[in-house]
Amino acid sequence: MPVLHLSQALKQYLVITANYWTFTLTDGALRMLVVLYFHQLGYSPLSIAMLFLFYEMFGVVTNLLGGWLGARLGLNKTMNVGLFLQIGAIAMLAINPQWLTVAYVMVAQALSGIAKDLNKMSAKSAIKLLIPKNADSTLYKWVALLTGSKNALKGVGFFLGAVLLTWLGFSGALWMMAGVLSITWLVSLCLLKQDLGKKQNKPKFSEIFSKSRAINLLSAARLCLFASRDVWFVVALPVYLSSQFGWDHTWVGGFMATWVILYGLVQANAPKITGRASSIEQSNRAAVVWATPLTLVPLLIASGLVLDVGPLAIVVIGLLVFGALFAINSSLHSYLIVKLADSDGVSLDVGFYYMANAMGRLFGTVFSGLIYQSYGLEACLVVSSLLLALALMITRKL
Repeated sequence: MPVLHLSQALKQYLVITANYWTFTLTDGALRMLVVLYFHQLGYSPLSIAMLFLFYEMFGVVTNLLGGWLGARLGLNKTMNVGLFLQIGAIAMLAINPQWLTVAYVMVAQALSGIAKDLNKMSAKSAIKLLIPKNADSTLYKWVALLTGSKNALKGVGFFLGAVLLTWLGFSGALWMMAGVLSITWLVSLCLLKQDLGKKQNKPKFSEIFSKSRAINLLSAARLCLFASRDVWFVVALPVYLSSQFGWDHTWVGGFMATWVILYGLVQANAPKITGRASSIEQSNRAAVVWATPLTLVPLLIASGLVLDVGPLAIVVIGLLVFGALFAINSSLHSYLIVKLADSDGVSLDVGFYYMANAMGRLFGTVFSGLIYQSYGLEACLVVSSLLLALALMITRKL
């Protein structure tokens, strides 16, 4: 009977993963569509960043409440709700482009942010329930594979968004994505029937905040880690590539896509690079070791740009090095949170952790537009390095 139960749970998880992958493709495409389309319309970097303000802000709230709802209702329900909301968000943006205002787009992005974090929380929480306790190496491998494949597909989504914008235009691309997601949602409604991750005793609302010192520290480090990436990657980098080097939509989207795909591949293979996980203590030490060189990379890129030593080569090579080191750090952190999370109602701890992740993206996105518009890409890189230094200090406390 236990083997049969695991097989059923595994089938449910595979459906969740397939949904997550489909969702990730459209989410990456949507991000690139919005950035490039509104930059084409003449919006400033800060204005573009503001379009994603509610996307990230509601991600913070969603991870807190989504983890609680997942523990009470089951991860199948949170997954299906997320898919439905993403369809609605895309449909909202597919109207006549002349009717799109900043406030309207921000509301649509808020729905998309809620949808994305419901999906991510569901997928990341489910994996904890499929791996036997003390099988640390297997857990690390599965978490790295899920996270890496997701980011590789997000990179494909970036490229897809740029290509669809060129081929179909803004509205046409959105309607096509809404159609694909609608099919995915209908299949999900039919196949996701098991209440995976449902807590035995319904958790109180007050349990959404973690009481674990280790999870709180890890969440704080995650906040700084992702703020350090998005403060120069989300808005500043694509606008910089377009304005400084004259790259068109396809080139910008293709480059960003290639970076995220390579980033995802490194994430998926992180256990081979860092060695198999054996204990939380050793994984903590590995996180510190790999965070140290990452802290220096943005400073080196900024120095190269200030000295004007082949800015294009500096940005491309520096971004590849940053991506590889960041991917390893992200995989180690993702493994640690799943390992540390309580098996009964795992989505509560995972939701709290990804709330911090969303808050980091929120800070990074807003300051990416603000700092770039005021001081340029070099300043964004300096801030990135400072945030990484803070993440390193917090990680040491683990």
